Amino acid sequence: MSKTLQTPEFKNEAEEAAWWDANPDTAFGVLQQAAVDGTLGRGTLARRLAPTSIRLDTADIVLAKEQAQKRGIGYQTYLKMIIRQHLREEAATDRSKSL
Repeated sequence: MSKTLQTPEFKNEAEEAAWWDANPDTAFGVLQQAAVDGTLGRGTLARRLAPTSIRLDTADIVLAKEQAQKRGIGYQTYLKMIIRQHLREEAATDRSKSL
């Protein structure tokens, strides 16, 4: 019988990547057991992501690439982090206004 992989809550993708780098045997063990159980499937651990396309000013892309490189991550990952952070901040602001 397969077991559920328990991972901590991550503040951002960089923190999650660092955790996976520090714990490679955790995922391997769960995946290996799922293969034995016959429960291994495509996307069983992945979040569902909706592909999207946006047009950005070239200068904004250059700046995002520079800032992402300083953090050691890809610029698209960096842009997703920025969008996610802003959306959560806006949601928190909206909730506090409704109280």
